Amino acid sequence: MTLSLDDVRAAADRLKGHIERTPLRHSRTLSEITGAEVWVKFENLQFTAAYKERGALNTLLQLGDNVAKRGVIAASAGNHSQGLAYHAARLGIPVTIVMPRNTPFVKVQQTRAHGANVVLEGENYDEASAVAYRLCAERDLNFIHPFNDLQVMAGQGTVALEMLEDQPDLEVLPIPIGGGGLIAGCATVAKSLNANIQVVGVEPAMYPSFTAKMRGVNGTPGAGGATIAEGIAVKSVGELSYSIARPLIDEVLLIEEPHFERAVALYCNVEKTVVEGAGAASLAALLAYPSHFAGKKVGLIITGGNIDTRLLASVLTRELIRDQRLVSIRIIGDDRPGLLANVSAIIGNMGANIIEVAHNRLSLDVPAKGAEFDVTMETRDAQHTQEIMDALRVAGYPPRTI
Repeated sequence: MTLSLDDVRAAADRLKGHIERTPLRHSRTLSEITGAEVWVKFENLQFTAAYKERGALNTLLQLGDNVAKRGVIAASAGNHSQGLAYHAARLGIPVTIVMPRNTPFVKVQQTRAHGANVVLEGENYDEASAVAYRLCAERDLNFIHPFNDLQVMAGQGTVALEMLEDQPDLEVLPIPIGGGGLIAGCATVAKSLNANIQVVGVEPAMYPSFTAKMRGVNGTPGAGGATIAEGIAVKSVGELSYSIARPLIDEVLLIEEPHFERAVALYCNVEKTVVEGAGAASLAALLAYPSHFAGKKVGLIITGGNIDTRLLASVLTRELIRDQRLVSIRIIGDDRPGLLANVSAIIGNMGANIIEVAHNRLSLDVPAKGAEFDVTMETRDAQHTQEIMDALRVAGYPPRTI
């Protein structure tokens, strides 16, 4: 079984008018930060905020009437479920979605809002998938796989088709890999249109399923962990998607969590757009391996924007801490009136903002007549933080970071 450029072009014709033709925009700031010539494909502007609509709809549009009446079922960590549920509802097709129990609430809520019957089972995608196959057989439904399906892959490949129509001279496409459907479709398009274009796979270091299979290991039993890129946290890559993608991929890069977090924060702060962890994977690759992409025209795909708001807040706060723009310091001094006022005045006069103050008079590390207090403050950058700490030290209040 193979996938061709003609299959993807046929999918593009079917999808025309049913989905957004999302923009591909040059980012001057991200180019300056990464050293590459960065172009960004905003698939988070789809109605369900993810590219997964493409493959789901391409498959639904090719179902026979009898199959459509019985209904469809899928297992998904979120975005495939939303795309499938939304377009199935538009087409009047009953849909059941099995999602892992730890799926972000925003994805569960949105999937139900599109009219799907949501079943929460399993600790990860693989366990949810097993449940979905069982229900499929029991209820005589049609299983629509999120990645290991030619029609799904053809739909996903339309992302690269649009990118290369808009910017034919792109040199590198770093593409997230979960089960492999997106990279199989996009690599088919890219290599068919330009054999010299580089296709680079991007995986979470916690879930290196494609990398493991390249090394002859089927599945990654030791994989796991709380990655923010849960959309590509798959322990076993699809057999079909792997067979199509592997000959077309130049290399696969493994990404650690801080790079995912920084990429999410950069998209928010630079491009003013909300991106989930998996959706930021291609930018994370540029941050983790800048020398691989330096000076090249790189097309990044924001694959999705369905991130839990609490997680987004945590990521942005952690980025402030990494940049030392949000700092907590501890000061031990005599417990006398005016001490806190003096410290606060120094910090305020230096142009920083105090977020929180906590006193501790009972710690055994503090003299009986002393007081310990922690100050959390917002500064401009690491240099500004150091200037404030130096000023406190000169004034007789030596701080230490905590």
